[in-house]
Amino acid sequence: MSKQINSAKENLRFLDLFAGAGGLSEGFISAGFQPVAHVEMNSSACYTLKTRMARHWLYQNSQKEKYINYLDRKISRDELYKEIPENILSSVINNEIGANTIKKIFKTIDEIVGDKKINLIIGGPPCQAYSLIGRSSVSNKMKNDQRNYLFKYYALFLEKYKPSYFVFENVIGLLSAKDENEKLYLDLMKDSFRKAGYEIEYKTLCASDYGVLQKRRRIILVGKRDGEKGFYPEPVTDLNQNVQVNEVFSDLPGLSAGGGSDKPCNMKPYSGTWLYESGIKNDDYPVTLHKARPHTKNDLSIYKRVVKAWNNGHKRLDYSSLPKSLKTRKNLTSFTDRYKVVEGDLNYCHTILAHIAKDGHYYIHPDINQNRSITPREAARLQSFPDDYFFEAEKENSSRDAVFRQIGNAVPVLMAEKIALKLKGGW
Repeated sequence: MSKQINSAKENLRFLDLFAGAGGLSEGFISAGFQPVAHVEMNSSACYTLKTRMARHWLYQNSQKEKYINYLDRKISRDELYKEIPENILSSVINNEIGANTIKKIFKTIDEIVGDKKINLIIGGPPCQAYSLIGRSSVSNKMKNDQRNYLFKYYALFLEKYKPSYFVFENVIGLLSAKDENEKLYLDLMKDSFRKAGYEIEYKTLCASDYGVLQKRRRIILVGKRDGEKGFYPEPVTDLNQNVQVNEVFSDLPGLSAGGGSDKPCNMKPYSGTWLYESGIKNDDYPVTLHKARPHTKNDLSIYKRVVKAWNNGHKRLDYSSLPKSLKTRKNLTSFTDRYKVVEGDLNYCHTILAHIAKDGHYYIHPDINQNRSITPREAARLQSFPDDYFFEAEKENSSRDAVFRQIGNAVPVLMAEKIALKLKGGW
């Protein structure tokens, strides 16, 4: 899946806004596009992006053993970064996009780009303000949340750099989210982007239709500068009809709750082909971050019941049906499906969300003998990230929650690659 960054054509340079951990970017890189800069406010995600850019630079310069040494924990992050040209690392801009920062960000990008053109802008602002879950969690439905209006700054980037296209990703809640005047944010976005000079088309796409073993639905809005209608780069369907979710677990060593390590693990034999074809598995690199979180005895008892119910006719366990001895929550009327197994024997599982950083109850491993929630590496595979993609925390070797949150917020890499390939074909 991973390609040499400098193999991209001159007209395939892109800027990634609200980049997160880089799932969307990685898909475009895999399709042959070249990143010129990433802008992201979260420090942990920026370290992840820097490490990924370091990996790509080392690969294209025939020095991949240095990245392997990092994954093997033979060198520190600082030591890895010392091997990388400063312009590669500084292309990751750790800053919040807003009124007080946008001029500074423009200046930094201008210095990076020089006289070259940015041909494409990708990325979507934080989705909490548009998501159905986010709106239901507060009384004012997040109508006064300033994150609702980050698209206005996105439009300013379009006006300044005038890329041929942009790709804007967000949650399906965007279709119904309204401002305090009951206007749809999506309509406000379209107006803003059209004023910047772009024709707009959008569709709801599901990751499971494009090779990802996960039913993740997202709005993908595409803009074309001075374009005519009918340009939407709808990706080619790839249903993975003969692959089940258990494939992502098949060669990873079994773990009990609390077991495993962030360091490389000893993989089991793999006789399949899909993990290679998807670009997830690469025997040249070690596999890290396969470490299970610990759980209480009470939760482990519930986990076994959840998996047994699924194995007995695909039944979901209702929290209110548990014995009194296992109920630790007073609220028995909402979120009664808070314990859920990953559907290993289906062609796709339910959506991996940032909530996985909280407790893992919604992502129980389908193997009843392991009796735990999934690891960061398993979650990353369900998001179709390559196994050599290393997720960082602000402080090295810390914060499992930061890693899970990045994975849960990401765009599945395979889905992004399919969109990029289609867009590239019509360039």
